[in-house]
Amino acid sequence: MTSQSDTHRAITAVWKLEQPRLIAGLTRMVRDISLAEELAQDALVIALKTWPDSGVPKNPGAWLTQTAKRRAIDYFRHKKMAATKLVEVGHGIETDIPDQIETLHDAMDDDVGDDLLRLIFTSCHPILPAESRVALTLRLLGGLTTEEIARAFLAAEPTIGQRIVRAKKTIAEANIPFEVPRGPERAERLASVLGVLYLIFNEGYSATAGDDWMRPQLCEEATRLGRVLARLAPDEPEVHALVALMEIQSSRLGARTDAKGHPILLQDQDRAHWDQLLIRRGLAALARAEELGGANGPYALQAAIAACHARARHAQDTDWPRIVALYATLAQVTPSPVIELNRAVAISMAEGPAAALVLIDTIKDDPALKNYHLLYGVRGDMLSKLGRHTEAMLEFRRAAQLTHNEREKTYLLNRAEAG
Repeated sequence: MTSQSDTHRAITAVWKLEQPRLIAGLTRMVRDISLAEELAQDALVIALKTWPDSGVPKNPGAWLTQTAKRRAIDYFRHKKMAATKLVEVGHGIETDIPDQIETLHDAMDDDVGDDLLRLIFTSCHPILPAESRVALTLRLLGGLTTEEIARAFLAAEPTIGQRIVRAKKTIAEANIPFEVPRGPERAERLASVLGVLYLIFNEGYSATAGDDWMRPQLCEEATRLGRVLARLAPDEPEVHALVALMEIQSSRLGARTDAKGHPILLQDQDRAHWDQLLIRRGLAALARAEELGGANGPYALQAAIAACHARARHAQDTDWPRIVALYATLAQVTPSPVIELNRAVAISMAEGPAAALVLIDTIKDDPALKNYHLLYGVRGDMLSKLGRHTEAMLEFRRAAQLTHNEREKTYLLNRAEAG
């Protein structure tokens, strides 16, 4: 016999899986994200009361959807009854509300995949600040609670909650249509969607603050959402390219720290601990992006760089000249001093630290790098390799002062002590 605790665990697992699709479908039906969330939560509460006795249904997603749909119809019927009490409304409600209820019935047959795609584009709308897009995406599509998002980004829970509320309010007040845009607007919005997933992944891969070097949960959520997007937009090369990048980078997560959580740099990692399944999936996604003509897209170029590392069985086998060339192309596609800094690291491996230092010194005064701790960490590394230990120590200490990640700070201070 299944215990109530087993049923509750099953409900939690089902909810994690079904929540994004449920909210997406309800948003299409009621055209209101906040109301859709409320209706979905109502369905969950009813499931928590019903399923321990009746058991988890064979199709729990359909059960939740039907239950939420009935709640939506009850909501609009109640709204109609309340509205008819107001004389000034007149007969307008008679034409409005029945249509809404009829729409709820008809909408059940629409494609859920389209709903998810609409929700992704809505939650990542450029009208929202970047931090709000991230929070709303993780809430609606990642299924993370406000507490989990706050913990992941080391922010106060009320702050994250306010961002989510403001984001939903902004979407409602701007009357943003719940749809996948077309033409140039779609390209612009797709860039925003991919940018949000990329930001979420990077925060998980190299945490900007806190005690942990990584937050794997964020990497997993971003990659999962990327896979969803790739299924829903199969002809978009940059979608496959970003998935490729995240899959390949994720393959290293198990090798990036030691047993105590201390960072292990790429060159020192035990590649036997890299996840070969993720690498194969990443390489396949990269091949798909290239087949679609996206080889020179910014995510495809970054994925190609990651693939160079993934294909090398040993660190000394890495094709550094190719990585240098890929970074040069990437710098042309999306000019950035950070990309140039990464190119300098590749140059140091291909040609030596002296050649890399020349490039670093041409960009070190760029205002965008003024408080970028990795500039000073990389420069310190080059100086150390050239035997300029006093200068290297100063650079490592400056980098340590600028980082907010405790693991990284410790690492940099140790490098400063070692010279």
